[in-house]
Amino acid sequence: MSVQTFTPPAFDQARAEAFAGKIAEALDTAAVMGMMAIGHRLGLFDTLAEMPPATSEQIAQKTGLAERYIREWLAVMTCGRVVEYDPARRTYHLPPEHAACLTRGAPLGNLAVYSRLTSLIGAVQDDVVKCFETGGGTTYGDYPCFHEIMAEDSQQTVISSLFDAVLPAFEGVDQRLAAGIDVLDAGCGRGEALLAMSQRFPASRFVGYDLCPDAIAHAQEKARDAGAENVHYEVRDLTGYCEPNRWDLIFSFDAVHDQKDPQGLINGLAGSLRPGGVYVMQDIGGSAHLENNMEFPMAAMLYAISCAHCTPISVGQGGQGLGTMWGWETAEAMLRAAGFQSIEQHRFEHDPTNVWFLSRV
Repeated sequence: MSVQTFTPPAFDQARAEAFAGKIAEALDTAAVMGMMAIGHRLGLFDTLAEMPPATSEQIAQKTGLAERYIREWLAVMTCGRVVEYDPARRTYHLPPEHAACLTRGAPLGNLAVYSRLTSLIGAVQDDVVKCFETGGGTTYGDYPCFHEIMAEDSQQTVISSLFDAVLPAFEGVDQRLAAGIDVLDAGCGRGEALLAMSQRFPASRFVGYDLCPDAIAHAQEKARDAGAENVHYEVRDLTGYCEPNRWDLIFSFDAVHDQKDPQGLINGLAGSLRPGGVYVMQDIGGSAHLENNMEFPMAAMLYAISCAHCTPISVGQGGQGLGTMWGWETAEAMLRAAGFQSIEQHRFEHDPTNVWFLSRV
């Protein structure tokens, strides 16, 4: 009996070399992202944005950080074309056009926040490899600083435009909040958005539920420090959740797709609304169909986060693992299946990766 062997097909040398160059470039960019996460955490971009061209010694003196490490980090940022370097003066400069998307409160949004997500994937690589091998999942406790990163993301994609753009787009919602209603944030994380609304609308009553004790503890401490008496946070697993006739308004911010039972949660939230109640859901706005996401902003990163976080988190709870890119089509279908008759879809210029649904039973 003869043994057949596989002969690799011939390949186009030029195409192969071009692809190898692309991968080498991606590796270089990944290294920049890893160092960018460190720079963001240390506030280096914020400092550089406020300084004229400066030497590594001057930057170290300004930040109180070790000059040798500052110099090495600046070399990465220089080779990555993030920072400009003048070899004659040995000075480094962050152009204002670059600072516009790398600093806290940046006009184009702080993209350096998301460099921390790429670093997080590396931190949990062993856990993710095990998920591939066993088909199992993970828990929120496996992800260092996850809620800290999500709170930063919420600050710029939700809170920064919540009162000027988001709520005004939902007819009647801000007026009802001002008059005084009962509001739930389902999967509130550190509760940043809920706290902001509680301070803006003191006549309303706000409650945040989340599965993670560390996130709730942080939210409770921040609410105490702010003297917010109309907001309450509670550790609660939302699996099977339903409090009939309990809420006038329910929010979920980027929280549904990684639940154990997303459809069950939406059903329970629909059943918890009072007559005339409203459910506002923000989630990733990509399509359920891969071919439709080729030009979607940061699609590869979102799929990577899905593989390393959202899918295993759901599977770890015994869920189906819809993943980050579950798709607006899936979300809308689930809202209809839950009995929502009126479903509005909104997208905002400041937030190109998310879709917002306003739904009424």
